[in-house]
Amino acid sequence: MATIYLPGNALPESAVPGPGTHHFDHKLTASLAGPSVEVPAATNSTSPTLNSKPSITIPLPPSNHQQQPTVDAIVLCRVTRIQSRQANVSILVVGDAVCRGEWAGVVRYVELWGKENVEMTWAKEFTLISMAYSVQDIRATEKDKVKVGESFRPGDIVRAQVISLGDQSNYYLSTASNHLGVVMAASEAGNAMYPVSWKQFKDPITGDLERRKVAKPF
Repeated sequence: MATIYLPGNALPESAVPGPGTHHFDHKLTASLAGPSVEVPAATNSTSPTLNSKPSITIPLPPSNHQQQPTVDAIVLCRVTRIQSRQANVSILVVGDAVCRGEWAGVVRYVELWGKENVEMTWAKEFTLISMAYSVQDIRATEKDKVKVGESFRPGDIVRAQVISLGDQSNYYLSTASNHLGVVMAASEAGNAMYPVSWKQFKDPITGDLERRKVAKPF
């Protein structure tokens, strides 16, 4: 009979991590609830010892329902890319439901256009209003000092709110609230950090401080 694991339970150390598992405190740990599945070690003719250990996974339970982000939903996402005016993310969790696929989203920082630069037809005016609404989706304070690269880094886990279904490619997200922002981050040295203020995380090993838009703990 297969062993049922809960998130945080230790897994056998004889295997390498697969989907549904992660390393925590130097231990292989379950990320999801469910039975574990051991996948044989991958070998090939050119390198038969490519991976001498089997991998262990905890698959998502079968479901015919695909959880999709909706407006006002709180989501957890992973930062995949940083640009000068936006952070691209992959939405992993919607509410309390883990997504079976990954949905693309963006947290935007857009400069406000002055009315003198816009031809005030109805369509142009609507565009201006929309842009004014999303001038700063990163944080609600010190808006003029926001820099995307100092708010997020690739790999960060971010709690955000869906503010728009966006375009055909991305959902539009906001972290402009105290309880929204980065909840998990690794330092440049690769160590898990902890928050020390609303705009800084600290590496417990090196002592270095790194800037982020930090989510207030519940």
